[in-house]
Amino acid sequence: MYLGEKHGWECLAGLDIDSVCKKAGVVYESGLQRYVLESFGLNIYLSVQDKSISCDDDRNGLLTQKLWEYAGLTYLWYLINAEDIPLSGNLIRPDNIKGGHLFTKGTHVLPLNDIAEKYNDDVEGFFQRGATLNAEKVLFGDAAIKLVPVPRVPVTIILWRGDDEFPPRADLLFDSTCELQLPVDMLWSIAMMSALIIM
Repeated sequence: MYLGEKHGWECLAGLDIDSVCKKAGVVYESGLQRYVLESFGLNIYLSVQDKSISCDDDRNGLLTQKLWEYAGLTYLWYLINAEDIPLSGNLIRPDNIKGGHLFTKGTHVLPLNDIAEKYNDDVEGFFQRGATLNAEKVLFGDAAIKLVPVPRVPVTIILWRGDDEFPPRADLLFDSTCELQLPVDMLWSIAMMSALIIM
């Protein structure tokens, strides 16, 4: 268990359950002693007693195996840090977040070019993939969806189809309140989860 994970469980155990539920937009199943967080349309279960995170319908282990390096600590620290703040509706690029230079360097660069290439000639496939993740269609670019990796930090992915002058492009945007919910490294994890899961 990582030090960050151990400390996270200790922090969560010390918090008032009702307060966590209100701030994070989650529910608590008292009989099973676990929080239930919705992520990409799936229920994620966080058991403080067992110090475990699970999902009973994980679509071939997508979140709890393939994307676990991004998801695990993020879910835990989201419950600890989240605030009951309404979304602003103002979308911002990750590099406009304080410390957002993290998104533009080396292995931290988001795979947005891969999304653009994959769906340039398959907008319907983009929407269909979004539908499997409980995403909402939104009106930006040539196609756009709003994903919900955690309740108070939605992610909007916008697809711009290429033409004779410009290559295809994909943008990933956060609501401007994201910085009030999680530190920048966790926001990066949420962005990576969102970019990878759409592919």
